[in-house]
Amino acid sequence: MFMVVGMNACKQDFLDTQSQEKFTDDAVWSDPALVETFLNQIYFRLYEPLTDGRGTANIVDEGHYRGNSSSNLHNNSQTTQDNLYAWGYQRNLAWNELYKSIRYCNVFFSKVAEVPFTGTVVDGKTDQERMTGEAHFLRAFNYHYLLALYGGVPLVTEAYGLDSEFAVPRNSYEECIDFIVSECDKAAALLPEVHSGSNIGRVTKGAALALKSRVLLYAASDLHTPNAFISAFKKPELLGYTDNAQEERWRKAKEAAKAVIDLGLYALHKAEPAEGDSVAQNITEIFLTNNTSEDIMVKYFTQVMGQRWGLYSSPNGYYGWGVNAPVANFVDAFQMADGTPFDWNNPAHAKDPYANREPRFYATVFYNGASWRQRPADAQGLDPDNKIQTGTYQRWDAAAGRMYETYGIDTRNGPIENWNGSYTGYYCRKYVDPSVNVQYIRQSVTWRFFRYTEILLNYAEACIELGEEAEARTYINAVRKRAGLPATAATGETLRKLYRNERRLELAFEEHRYFDVRRWMIGSEAYSPAYQAKVVYPLMPNNTTATTPVVTHVKFDDRSWDNKSYFFPILRDEMNKNAKLDQNPGY
Repeated sequence: MFMVVGMNACKQDFLDTQSQEKFTDDAVWSDPALVETFLNQIYFRLYEPLTDGRGTANIVDEGHYRGNSSSNLHNNSQTTQDNLYAWGYQRNLAWNELYKSIRYCNVFFSKVAEVPFTGTVVDGKTDQERMTGEAHFLRAFNYHYLLALYGGVPLVTEAYGLDSEFAVPRNSYEECIDFIVSECDKAAALLPEVHSGSNIGRVTKGAALALKSRVLLYAASDLHTPNAFISAFKKPELLGYTDNAQEERWRKAKEAAKAVIDLGLYALHKAEPAEGDSVAQNITEIFLTNNTSEDIMVKYFTQVMGQRWGLYSSPNGYYGWGVNAPVANFVDAFQMADGTPFDWNNPAHAKDPYANREPRFYATVFYNGASWRQRPADAQGLDPDNKIQTGTYQRWDAAAGRMYETYGIDTRNGPIENWNGSYTGYYCRKYVDPSVNVQYIRQSVTWRFFRYTEILLNYAEACIELGEEAEARTYINAVRKRAGLPATAATGETLRKLYRNERRLELAFEEHRYFDVRRWMIGSEAYSPAYQAKVVYPLMPNNTTATTPVVTHVKFDDRSWDNKSYFFPILRDEMNKNAKLDQNPGY
């Protein structure tokens, strides 16, 4: 009764208020601060693995995601246009999600002329210039992911409404590359070189040029140059170039990387290790420090927003889940401290496989015997030394006259959470913050969309493919020096293989390997069976347990490759909605 009386007492215009949706739309485009908030949501949607705690490392030869059907499908080329939903744990890389972000960018461009920008100049650019540059970059970044996953896609530059024509064909790969490069150039012209104050973390000129470098590197690669796979497709122009101008494309890739270098704004973090430095610690700092000299585009976090990466990656003896578990194949790729390859056929290497490895190994991988933070209170008695335990211990039961086994605290048979943990005998150390108890607190380390090391490696790769090997070695050796490794004098195919391994190790778990495997067309090599570490402390003849384990790498996961997996299938739902789409080969 009180409600009825109250409503009758109200003025009639109370019921004639404007709809909240309409009000919100009008408000956004009449207030530059709200326009900035609108752009912020597109930033928020950009894909990175730290938030959800898992990435593409587990669907390539970097890692293994325990018991996940999505990983199994991808690792065995069983993805189809009907089960691609399994890609959902990289939600923001899905076709519809990428196009949703692109639509937001298109809405911005359709409304920007209405915005009463203040004209205030900050860091050398007006608010209109900066925000417009950000929108060009964000649209380019989302199209880059679509192109890398599917090949040529429809280039949509208008904000679709309910009455729009949705049936549009895919643009050619070349048209998509040209569009993305144009967007990067527009962004670079409008964005400041550096941001200050609350704008730190927004894209800069360097970020736009870094994206252009990555896009042109991919475009020059073998996957997108006439080859037997794409040439057999009914529309090869959707997957790559149809000409033989690969050298010209490598030249453009080189120039794009050099443009970032020539800005003079970035440098390798601790490029010259000082005598007595822990190089492994120097490298670890890059991923646990909010700001470094090589940051080009980053995403900052707070613990409130937080990340699941620490919980998902940590050893299960710390109540971690062991989701992003490095496979032994990846571990074997790390060199020895003197820069020579690790070799199981070398008796000294096989006897102690974790000794005298290059510093990046110790900064990237938790292995049996690695030192780490103090155990949780209820586990400290099980491991007073705070060392990773992924081994099996053979012990003698004198009363029963037989041998029995116990298991390390970080094994899947351990006493903490034996339903969690790595299957590979390794855990990912990269991005795991030792100051955070991941059982209860979310991490907030910085994610780097682009860092300077990638640009140096992009440049070196283009130089190799152009036959400019001395120039390539200069930049490869700069990365190796920071990593505590000796310079290389390799040439020819040896240099190319060394470079690819450098890139694999330096950029591990940074969302590069999945795409590198495809653009280099080494799928059958990368998707070979995965290996795990077997760590056994054997029973000695005197019935005591050895203090030094025997470590071997054994196959545990069959993986297979089909060339169709160089590209994703377009979901059946999308094909049904748009009759003008051509499905990728093999699906």
